[in-house]
Amino acid sequence: MTKIEAIVRPSKFDQIKEALSELGIEGMTVSEVRGHGRQKGHSETYRGREYEVSLIPKLRIEIVVADNRVEQIVETIAANAATGEIGDGKIFLFKAADAIRIRNRERGDTAL
Repeated sequence: MTKIEAIVRPSKFDQIKEALSELGIEGMTVSEVRGHGRQKGHSETYRGREYEVSLIPKLRIEIVVADNRVEQIVETIAANAATGEIGDGKIFLFKAADAIRIRNRERGDTAL
């Protein structure tokens, strides 16, 4: 099993969610997060004063899937999250040792 963690633009979430749903992805965890990468934020003007926004709002999508589905899901997220601009986000992959469904104690891929 692999945990896929994607940090994406909030404006792309609905498109990503729909594409993952078409692949049969039934469960995911989504969190509102803030951060920056190479762009280090940007300047904005409010009431005539310029100020620096150093932490950009993003969404973190977390999904755990069977290893044989990882590449398909990563490609789907990347294709639907991309704008070609700085700040499109990142995808991280982590090996998951096990998964346990609390309700009935199922383990492994059946718990997903």
